[in-house]
Amino acid sequence: MSKHFFGDTGVLLGRSLRHISRSPDTIITTAIMPVAMMLMFVYVFGGAIKTGSDSSYVNYMLPGILLITVASGVAYTAFRLFSDLKSGIFERFQSMPTARSAVLWAHVLTSLIANVISLVVVQLVALLMGFRSSAGLLAWLSVAGILLLFTLALTWLAIIPGLTAKTSDGASAFSFPLIFLPFLSSAFVPTDTMPGPVRFFAEHQPVTSIVNAIRNLFTQQPVGTDIWIALGWCAGILLVAYVFAMNTYRRKIS
Repeated sequence: MSKHFFGDTGVLLGRSLRHISRSPDTIITTAIMPVAMMLMFVYVFGGAIKTGSDSSYVNYMLPGILLITVASGVAYTAFRLFSDLKSGIFERFQSMPTARSAVLWAHVLTSLIANVISLVVVQLVALLMGFRSSAGLLAWLSVAGILLLFTLALTWLAIIPGLTAKTSDGASAFSFPLIFLPFLSSAFVPTDTMPGPVRFFAEHQPVTSIVNAIRNLFTQQPVGTDIWIALGWCAGILLVAYVFAMNTYRRKIS
């Protein structure tokens, strides 16, 4: 790793954040869709959905909405990376004494910051809609840690289409299955209400364990093995995505 890595990453991060500050509509758009879903599910469908919980429906479905927020946000990471690649800025940086991986890490850190802002906005709207939690500081920090790890994993996943897509639409379209995945999990209804094959998939895909862990932390319920399964999924996706992304990047700039 170059001794200039941290300085170069900081400079390029500042560049990316300036781009976002000039077009804050990306963060607003990222937050609007999950907020719209939350409004629809709580005020239109919520009264007809039985979760087996005494708490309000917004409490039940918020963890899933937070994951959808992240999935929506990383689409812009792929788009921004694709735009930089097509503009020739990568070649320009390669001709300068810049740490090679600093470009990718600047995009990754930009994604983390932008998604944290979107998550805070969604959380504040949920509070206005009646979300309440008796969780203590440690539980809130645990939720934040899971969401940050999940964001980091999906961000590195987004790097791959950002580097390989042929069009800007293709770069961001990869996020559509990620946005849809929470609907086939315990995010909106208990999995035991689903038919057999769908239930099997829902109970064994990563979103369910992540949602269950966050929900139990919010309600101060025992998290059991869900939190370890959730962390295992996030760490596994992060590791695989990082390796593939870095290999793709090296081939791209070689």
